[in-house]
Amino acid sequence: MPKDVIAEGLASGKWDVRDAATFMRDQTLEADVVIVGTGAGGGVAAEILSLAGLKVVMLEEGELRYASKHFNLKEAEAYPTLYQESAGRQTKDKGITILQGRTVGGSTTVNWTSSFRTPPTTLAFWRDHYGLDDMTVENMAGWFGKAEKRLSVIDWNVEPNVNNQVLMSGADRAGIHWSKIRRNVKACLNLGYCGMGCPANAKQSMLITTVPTALDRGATLLTHLRAERVLQEGGKAVGVEGMAMNHSGLEPVGIKVTIKAKTVLLAGGAINTPALMLRSYLSDPHGLIGKRTFLHPVNVSGALMPFKVEGWQGAPQSIYSDHFIDAFPPDGPMGYKLEVPPLHPVLTAITMSGFGEKHRQLMQHFDRLQVVLALMRDGFHEDSRGGSVSLKADGTPLLDYPISDYVWRGMRHSYLTMAELQFAAGATRVMPIHEDVPGGGYSSWAEAKAAIQSLPLEVLRAKVVSAHVMGGAAMASKAEQGVVDGYGRFFNLDNLYVMDGSVFPTSIGANPQLSIYGLAARNASSLAKTLTGKDIAWPV
Repeated sequence: MPKDVIAEGLASGKWDVRDAATFMRDQTLEADVVIVGTGAGGGVAAEILSLAGLKVVMLEEGELRYASKHFNLKEAEAYPTLYQESAGRQTKDKGITILQGRTVGGSTTVNWTSSFRTPPTTLAFWRDHYGLDDMTVENMAGWFGKAEKRLSVIDWNVEPNVNNQVLMSGADRAGIHWSKIRRNVKACLNLGYCGMGCPANAKQSMLITTVPTALDRGATLLTHLRAERVLQEGGKAVGVEGMAMNHSGLEPVGIKVTIKAKTVLLAGGAINTPALMLRSYLSDPHGLIGKRTFLHPVNVSGALMPFKVEGWQGAPQSIYSDHFIDAFPPDGPMGYKLEVPPLHPVLTAITMSGFGEKHRQLMQHFDRLQVVLALMRDGFHEDSRGGSVSLKADGTPLLDYPISDYVWRGMRHSYLTMAELQFAAGATRVMPIHEDVPGGGYSSWAEAKAAIQSLPLEVLRAKVVSAHVMGGAAMASKAEQGVVDGYGRFFNLDNLYVMDGSVFPTSIGANPQLSIYGLAARNASSLAKTLTGKDIAWPV
């Protein structure tokens, strides 16, 4: 069994980890910095601020789960315990299903390890449209490099699994360029179950890297605690009030927990961070909180191959294509990134279209199923404005995400691209994941091309999913354009910072974890110096 830093840390008796589900009465704690969320942004910030000697309290709505006890590769257990809304979080119209982590380590505990720096075109767009002049490739390269070193982002030179090989070979034959994906792993066993928590602790998530360092340095971790509101006094943020949740993390138990802090840092992830801001009635003179929330809407194409694919094993993502990101300028047609997902029975079954016999026949050939997905680069064109976060009656978040004709056109184009490369790779049948596609899909590229051009692209007919949540508390140089500045400082309340994917003014156009790591490292280091006067050497 691999070394389990969580099990060892808990057994040492030195860590201050408290499960709010067990609290019997209201409690109050004090800290220099309270951090809401333990994912990509919160985990990096917690480590850096703890290294600066600050007393940090981390709040996590989910549970502390770890390899030697909990990560057993079972979908039925992983989704309810590790994801928001049991991996079934949806937009207001139910048109997009969102995979988002809810556990210590956040989405870094359950992501597929794909690591990309923020594309230069994205940084340039932010400079030109949001006044973020420091966001240059040169200025950010050092921070991305630090994050890559700390979290073991490496070139993945293992042979791609068959699911990825089909993308690679089909792209070659269709004249579409591709590249290898870098991954944040150490001693990876190539199991393919990354989305259920790494049982070998190979994935260098916040769960086994930055959160343990923060705990070693005296931080406190409160689990099963939902942050309800930011406490305000005299024009300053002075803490966070939270509600203890039950062991499932779904229902409050009536216990209030107050953390008084000199600095408040929000890192609950896009959707959750804007929702907390709205519940807190933060000053929002320009009505920007929760607006321009982005997902990378994803459409999907399945194919039956004349050989075994067995997409449940091997690194989930190791090949990608930016052909249609590079070919289309941000203000041109919708650009999209091509990747593949891992294929596990439950997630595959609920994603693939069709019911009854149509669905049964598809799953009967599960071992030969190959799937390609296209990530839409939204937020760069005036007709791609993303969605908006509001609150349900119970105060939980609701994301409204209308899909514009511009985005639908991009999806139609990507359906055609995916079908073409799947047939080029030898597929016998191709099935765009859409309710109007006949059982068994299409048997030739010519048939697919004609059919896809006439498919009605509408919510709930075309299957749309996402695992990348960004925006809703955007950074900009001016308060008229953003919620926070380029260092995550909230414009309208002192001592309040945001360091997660919600600060992105657009989508990234790539898997966002490394973008969050690098930006959070930069901004947390700046905050540490502001609070202590120290330059923090990170990584140590």
